[in-house]
Amino acid sequence: MKRQTQYTLFMIFFAGIGGVLYGYDLGAITGAFLFIRHDVPMSLQEMSFVGGSVLFGGAFATLITGPLSDWFGRRRMVVLAAVLFIIGVLLLVHAANYTEVLIGRLTQGIGIGIITIAVPLYLAESVPSHVRGRAMSVFQMMLNGGILLATLIGLYFTPTKDWRAMFLSALVPGAIMLLGTLFLTDSPRWLVRRGKGAKALQVLMRSRSEPEAKAELSAIETSLKQGHTGNALTRLMQKRYLVPLLVVFAVAILNQLTGINSIIQYSAIILKSSGLRSNIGDMLGSNAINAMNFLVVLIVMLLVDKIGRRILLSVGTGGIVLSLLIGGIVYHWMPDSALKGYLMLASILGYIFFFAIGPGVLVWLILSELLPSRIRSSGMAVALFLNSMASAILASVYLDLAHAISYAGVFWLSAATTLIYFVLALFVIPETKGKSLEEVESHFAH
Repeated sequence: MKRQTQYTLFMIFFAGIGGVLYGYDLGAITGAFLFIRHDVPMSLQEMSFVGGSVLFGGAFATLITGPLSDWFGRRRMVVLAAVLFIIGVLLLVHAANYTEVLIGRLTQGIGIGIITIAVPLYLAESVPSHVRGRAMSVFQMMLNGGILLATLIGLYFTPTKDWRAMFLSALVPGAIMLLGTLFLTDSPRWLVRRGKGAKALQVLMRSRSEPEAKAELSAIETSLKQGHTGNALTRLMQKRYLVPLLVVFAVAILNQLTGINSIIQYSAIILKSSGLRSNIGDMLGSNAINAMNFLVVLIVMLLVDKIGRRILLSVGTGGIVLSLLIGGIVYHWMPDSALKGYLMLASILGYIFFFAIGPGVLVWLILSELLPSRIRSSGMAVALFLNSMASAILASVYLDLAHAISYAGVFWLSAATTLIYFVLALFVIPETKGKSLEEVESHFAH
């Protein structure tokens, strides 16, 4: 059993490094935004496009990652993602103008887009069901750890204003992921779909006892026989998949309309506009936000398989609504001052706290758990495309929107969409704690 536990931890760690890359990509731009215009002239709109470009690149990648994951396997797609991420870093480090910065960010975004589908898909299909929630939470924890690590390194380089070094440091987690994933096995469910049942059993036995592995292999084979005919689009349009698809698509979009990626990327700018004028102070505020995110996810990760998904998601989305409303009130009615800046920091910290409790930990888990096996990769491709597009569009217009209706108006808009998310979490999303993927699938079949 010790050997099986060790291999499970091995899968979780090296696949979860993908979360570090995703988070690092979001966090690195926070500090870089304060200084990049000193070397590369950019308008406010161009800065917004740079902020959103990695997400647009991710949206494009999600369209192709699902089918490619079915053909080449989840593990090989993770390897490809690491290679693209490293190429994107090198392009950014040597960028001399806005176009080159944009291309570098887009390349990184394609790598990140692959990660957002292939890594959660790999974890959901490979680890035992009793640790699946914590395994998926590790991905989110490492994502938040990547954001925190990037902003800490950004803080280190803030006195020198070396934004290129902020990006260059991302080569370290990129190389770790590339090397680590070379030693992972393929997903057992993918192997079964490729007609390699014997190999799938061997893979399952690396993290389960032999009786458990044989029982799970039988359940996988039975599940995959249902709805086997037709291509991916035909299967997605089958009536019996309508409800889980609608729920997953709604979660994918609403998770980004909370404003999380925009608030993380522009946190230093938001704090500066509200009254904190020091670059060091702004970066310290951003680091406090990301530290809160990381620590809360670390705690919740230990509870997700005990408390359950629905309670955590309901508490999290309800708290986000309250925090955004308070942040909007502070920004709208208080004059710019250090006090206003600190109160804005407090409201954003509250927002991050509740996001980490619910949507931050659970979004990848919900997307991977609720989709039936026959449409999981293609369904996640569409869901992550919607997720990335919602995030990219919001990030690309965030600064212009804030200029037009103020950050208070933007916060209130996000509060309104998150209220819908809260209702969905409370009344629609089923509890999946302790259930196998096949049991979850049967819930929507009734």
